[in-house]
Amino acid sequence: MGFRVAVAGASGYAGGELLRLIAGHPEFDLVAATAHSQAGQPVASVHPHLAGLDLPFAPTEPGVLADADLVFLALPHGESAALAARLPESVRLVDLGADHRLTDPGAWTRYYGGTHAGAWTYGLPELPGQRAAIAGATRVANTGCYAVATILALAPLLAAGVAAPDDVVVVAASGTSGAGRAPKPHLLGSEVMGDLAPYRVGAHQHVPEIKQASGARSLSFTPVLAPMPRGILATVTAVPAAAGVDPRAVLAEAYAEAPFVHVLPEGRWPHTAATLGSNSCHLQATVDVDSGRLIVVSAIDNLGKGAAGQAVQCANLMVGLPETTGLSAYGVAP
Repeated sequence: MGFRVAVAGASGYAGGELLRLIAGHPEFDLVAATAHSQAGQPVASVHPHLAGLDLPFAPTEPGVLADADLVFLALPHGESAALAARLPESVRLVDLGADHRLTDPGAWTRYYGGTHAGAWTYGLPELPGQRAAIAGATRVANTGCYAVATILALAPLLAAGVAAPDDVVVVAASGTSGAGRAPKPHLLGSEVMGDLAPYRVGAHQHVPEIKQASGARSLSFTPVLAPMPRGILATVTAVPAAAGVDPRAVLAEAYAEAPFVHVLPEGRWPHTAATLGSNSCHLQATVDVDSGRLIVVSAIDNLGKGAAGQAVQCANLMVGLPETTGLSAYGVAP
């Protein structure tokens, strides 16, 4: 027998991806998958790609989850904290929502509103010191999807002192699954196909998280809804803090031992399809010949490294397994 794990909020896209990864994980045994309105329905009725996973959705209640060794909280922002508070301290928790990411209560109020629930260990293993911190934690706040793509592109440049922490500009396109599964008119196929649309311009909730984890002091972030189901492509630019900087070399050194971060060969640029179904982040960097700004392009699967894959990576560390267990660094093509 392996570790008993449960997923709260398993009817959403991230929850479904968690179920898929857990079903193929050699050391995780799925003991419960909960949902609100879908309670009582078979998992495959909501996630037809999981046909054969013979399990009904249970109500999202503490009693259903308390016997697990580890619980993934794949709930809407603002709902994880209340449930987590009712679970035993002996149960390890990975929160895929935003409730416990921010250390600054003022930033939480400004971008999310309501009461700040307090910060947990931040779930991005590739940051310096975070693998050990996650391995020793029982409560981990999973990184946001846009935040993963941006932080991995930016943090090593700031840490090495080759990029200035001010005037960082990010434009990132995301697939529609990043907006969740709830039906919304602007996410209808006829509205999305053939269209690119910015949203939450100048006030996106991942800004304080990116600043907190990367060391950026000022950041302009523009998210764009793209006509694809999943994937994020982020273009991150920063002012160099020194002459003769090779940003690609800095990234390659920073991630030399990171199993899921791939700095691509010179001349090859990331694209979202190459990360589909994987827990990988693909990076490439250069210096703009006109402005002199450092440019890093980052690609991830927003449901993989941006959500469920990242959560499983953290969970592996929390229970003492190699972080790669049950995860693929390789995408699916075509």
